[in-house]
Amino acid sequence: MTRRRASAEGPGAARFQNREISWLEFNARVLEEAEGTHHPLLERVKFLSIFHSNLDEFFMIRVSGLQEQVDSGLAEPSRDGLTPAEQLAIVRRRTGELRQRALACYEQRLKPELAAAGILILAYCDALDGEKQRLQDYFVAEVFPILTPLAVDPSHPFPLISNLSTNLAVVVRGADGRQRFARVKIPQSLPRLVAASGLPVGGGLSARRTGREVRLVWLEDVVAAHLGSLFRSMEVVDSYPFRVIRDADIEIREDEAGDLLQGIESVLRRRRFGSVSQLEVADGMPEAVEDLLVRNLQISKADCHRSAGPLGLSDILQLMDLERPDLKDKPYRPRLAPGLPASGDVFAAIRERDILLHHPFDSFTPVVGFIGAAADDPDVLAIKQTIYRVGAGSPVVAALQDASNKGKQVSVIVELKARFDEENNLEWARALEAAGVHVVYSDVQFKVHCKLLMVVRREGDQIRRYVHMGTGNYNAKTAQLYTDFGMFTCDPQVADDVSALFNALTGYSEDLSYCKLLVSPKGIRRGISERIAREVEWASKGHKARVVFKMNSLTDFDCAQHLYEASQAGVRVDLIVRGSCCLVPGVQGMSESIHVRSIVGRYLEHDRLYYFRNGGAEEIWLGSADLMPRNLDRRYEVLFPVEDDRLKRWLVDHYVETYLADNETARVLRQDGSYERVHSGHEAGINAQQWFMSHPRVEGRPRHGASSRKNGQRRRHAGSVRVN
Repeated sequence: MTRRRASAEGPGAARFQNREISWLEFNARVLEEAEGTHHPLLERVKFLSIFHSNLDEFFMIRVSGLQEQVDSGLAEPSRDGLTPAEQLAIVRRRTGELRQRALACYEQRLKPELAAAGILILAYCDALDGEKQRLQDYFVAEVFPILTPLAVDPSHPFPLISNLSTNLAVVVRGADGRQRFARVKIPQSLPRLVAASGLPVGGGLSARRTGREVRLVWLEDVVAAHLGSLFRSMEVVDSYPFRVIRDADIEIREDEAGDLLQGIESVLRRRRFGSVSQLEVADGMPEAVEDLLVRNLQISKADCHRSAGPLGLSDILQLMDLERPDLKDKPYRPRLAPGLPASGDVFAAIRERDILLHHPFDSFTPVVGFIGAAADDPDVLAIKQTIYRVGAGSPVVAALQDASNKGKQVSVIVELKARFDEENNLEWARALEAAGVHVVYSDVQFKVHCKLLMVVRREGDQIRRYVHMGTGNYNAKTAQLYTDFGMFTCDPQVADDVSALFNALTGYSEDLSYCKLLVSPKGIRRGISERIAREVEWASKGHKARVVFKMNSLTDFDCAQHLYEASQAGVRVDLIVRGSCCLVPGVQGMSESIHVRSIVGRYLEHDRLYYFRNGGAEEIWLGSADLMPRNLDRRYEVLFPVEDDRLKRWLVDHYVETYLADNETARVLRQDGSYERVHSGHEAGINAQQWFMSHPRVEGRPRHGASSRKNGQRRRHAGSVRVN
């Protein structure tokens, strides 16, 4: 399909891609993983679920923001050349196209392949008589007691429809012959897919498969088939599924800023019933019923999407609970990072050298073990940590509670404004406070997104500080699913910087000068810009100049402009950007030496790396920040340098080169905003994530490509370009 340039019109047309449209192309790459055949079947189902979950969040945050701008009359184009109204029109069209593709993927590819594998998703009418009886028993015992039909008439106002809920619009006819409308909410506390056979009654997919077929029915179909029990003495004419996506990007009001906890609780209440950004309805819904919903939800018809398939397909992720290892990726067991002792003194290991962890290939367990060791060590005086997202049942939080219970002074900065994790973080904050932990909340203006952990230890007549810094959250679960870096060090200057930042976050310190770290707000933007300018200077003197950045998103126009200037000066720029990228690569006279690729694979690419050749005195920075305005200007973020030569060489010669060599999972950004898969051709296929899974990390000496020798000569990865 020929795609219209995201920024085809307007004053900035030739320079920048639109953020929203670029993000949609990222989600299209996620959908491609479900459409292809290179993943096991249930992993493809997972990618389809992620596609829909991503799209829901996109409407809750980004589309709702565009709608607000349009409603407020904002018509000024952004630097990509598009006005809010133009962006919204393109987004509506493109999301419609992607949803059609996703539905075709489900109906024509995944569903038949699941059936062939013994996992059938049925319409209720296609269930066998015995299965219908089983589903009826389940409805009576488990579903019926939860349901609450809500009439809509002059005596009963239109009910509040909560965000992301699946509902039935029910048309009934009374004895007087008049038709009436009612709404029935499908319980979100129950599984969306109910077992008609093959699993125990109750529908839980986590039960062990018996060897028979697993036959499943969508919960809303079960409810629809038994609506008569809810509307007795009424004739159920028909029912139609619908779903609402609401604005979830709700800020704390000024009058709530005095009490952050109350402000967060208020935001959580309001988010369930924010303004509607999209209404999804079943394709067979009559116009009159759709008009009733559109009118009462106060939306435009343009924001109503019709679907011929199940709504809310992110719930298909439930199929991953089936015990079908033959349909999933082979489990991967993380290894212990080089330099870490299998048992013994972790503090001694860190004193000997900086230690780099590359998750999920290296285990996250040593991070939890580090806190546990600090809790048990009588010489440890204090522990300080930031928490953004830690997940349910967090071993990190448990270790902090244990440390506090054992008399350590534990201070934790909890970011209550971590979107969609606010409620979870509130619970953790209260649990930590109950254990005697000093809990500090970030201020209203700036989120604390940096990932820092410091242990203060008495060693003889001195105090030493041990620091862990990371690119990802202190979340043991996502550390198995996301690619991230963590680094242990006891460098005194780094420790001074981390102490200064903790003091700034917990007290009134306004000293924002740092020796080794780059810290946002302001510091990272300035540090990155200065180093790009330094590469330009090297190039102007005739030296090789090189920049390699790996991040989740590049949406900051000023950073993109600096990279354009670097390209025009002869600097080679390689960008590995998972999601949105506002930069246009390969344009003669503007960005011909800029190359952008995206990796979408088994694990979510989440680590951030910034490399500068610096005339041969290479610099590598890792950290929590993407090149986005919010990360650079409105958050506390940290980039930390990698100075250990062994770690630096591994990152340059192995990590960066492998990602630039990937010709199986990588796509390359073209000038029109579309992405093209990299093809290996006659060269060996390279899957970067698979390479890291199968190659134990050896630091301090070149090893890259050692497994592929021919005629006694080491071969490099196909298509790779050495960083130096």
